[in-house]
Formats: sequence, structure tokens, C-alpha cells
Amino acid sequence: MSKIGFIGLGIMGRPMAGHLLDAGHEIVSVERGKPIPAELADKGATAAASPKAVAEQAEVIITMVPDTPDVELVLFGEGGVIEGLKPGTLVIDMSSIAPIATQDFAKRIHAAGGEYVDAPVSGGEGGAINAALTIMVGATAEGFERALPILEVMGKTITHIGDHGAGQTCKVANQIVVALTIEAVAEGLLFASKAGADVAKVRESLLGGLAQSKILDVHGERMIKRTFDPGFKVQLHQKDLNLALEGARSLDLSLPGTANAQQLFQACAAHGGADWDHAGIVRALEQLADHEIGS
Repeated sequence: MSKIGFIGLGIMGRPMAGHLLDAGHEIVSVERGKPIPAELADKGATAAASPKAVAEQAEVIITMVPDTPDVELVLFGEGGVIEGLKPGTLVIDMSSIAPIATQDFAKRIHAAGGEYVDAPVSGGEGGAINAALTIMVGATAEGFERALPILEVMGKTITHIGDHGAGQTCKVANQIVVALTIEAVAEGLLFASKAGADVAKVRESLLGGLAQSKILDVHGERMIKRTFDPGFKVQLHQKDLNLALEGARSLDLSLPGTANAQQLFQACAAHGGADWDHAGIVRALEQLADHEIGS
């Protein structure tokens, strides 16, 4: 069992850390103006004053924070992980961030004597709670081998995609597919509703055919029941699609569907929905149609 520094105990990180505690690992995190969540403290999780202090205590560091600058600050900012990094420490970033920055972070951690793994996840809050996350890994063969027993505590489908940054590239591709599928589900259900069909029965029927998907199942139900508490926030999916569109520009790619989904998320944010679940993309389409699903 390892002593793991887990930095980022949010919607996803909290249950992930809980599974590691249940598996017998020790957890130390950063106390940032509020105490360690009670359900983790009750299992023995402790707090340190800074990422540097976490690194001084831990054999493994896991980061699960919102964006690229947040990872950089935790790892390399004042009082950051790198200041307390011990030789051989395994650093696993499970955030969803820019692939090119990830490659740079890996070089800096390796230069300081650590081992770096990028391991972003898919599956949302439900996947985190059920230890059923899909984990996409960018690492050396040695780094993947070291990280795998820890990742297996939190996820079910764990794939070594390639070298550093490859995990993040896979996650960007995942977020493109997820965004466009959510938009497709929203458009289909909105069409059915405005045409006068029973939208719940339409969804039930579609789940038995080629249109079946986890997104139709989970997010289609959210749209019909009007439950837009996250989940996965609109603003975080906006961030991921920004990574996709920035990457596309650098690769001379056109991603028109991705750009359209990003505009719909922006419309949600403009109407106070930055913190809605990303299924809330349907609300932007409903405004354009002057019709709410189920009305």
C-alpha cells in the first residue's frame, strides 16, 4: 500500500480518493481554506499545508484539478509539488488538460527525478462513485506499470495509449464525441417533443435501436426530467472543446461540429448555465426553438 498525495477533492476527486482509502492506501491532501471532506477524514485522510508538503510525505501524487494552469500551479508554482518531490515519486495527473503542456510537465518532473503519467478519465461523477471510470494513459512502459495497480482501484477500462500527452489527446477526442452526441440527443428529443410525440416513449424506443448510447440513456433522461445539477459542468466541457479547437488549428483541421457544440455551450453560459450539467446544452436549443422538451 502507498501513501498517496491526492490534490483536487472535487466532484470527481472525492469519490476517487475514497476508493483508494478503501483499498488500504493512505491519503494526504491540501487543506485550502476548508477541511478535508468528512467522509474521507473519517477513513483516515489527512491534510498538509501545501502541495510541497504533500510531496514531502507521499510516494505517489495524484492531481485532479480543473485546467492546465491549475496543474502547472500545483506542480510548479510557489510551494508546489516539485519543491518537495523525492526521487522516484510517481506523479499521476488525472485532470483533463492540454496535451502539449502535458509533455512539458512530464519533462520537468522527469528532470527532477520523478515519473510522470497523464491519466485523464471519462465516466463522470457516476463513474467516479462506482469506480468504473475509463482511464486513458500517456506514459512510459515503466510509468504505466507502476501506475496501473492504483488506476485499477478507480477505473474499469484502462488503456495505455502511448507516450506522455497521448492520454490527454485521447481525452480531447473523447470530449469531442461526447459533446456532439449530447447535442444529437438534445436535437432528436427536441424534434420529437415539438412534433407532439411522447418524448419519454421516444427515448425508450431509441434505446432499443441503433441510436442507443449511454448518453441517450443518462443525459436523455436528464433532459426530460429537467435535472441539470452536475455531473460534469458546462464550463468544464467548454474548456475541453477549447483544447480540441486549439489543437485543430495547430493541425490544420476543420472540426465544424465541435465548433457548433462549443457555441451552444457558450449560449448556456451566457444564460447563467456555466455550472449546469453539460446535458443543459438542450436549453440553448430550446431557446432557439421557443419550445421546452415535455411542454
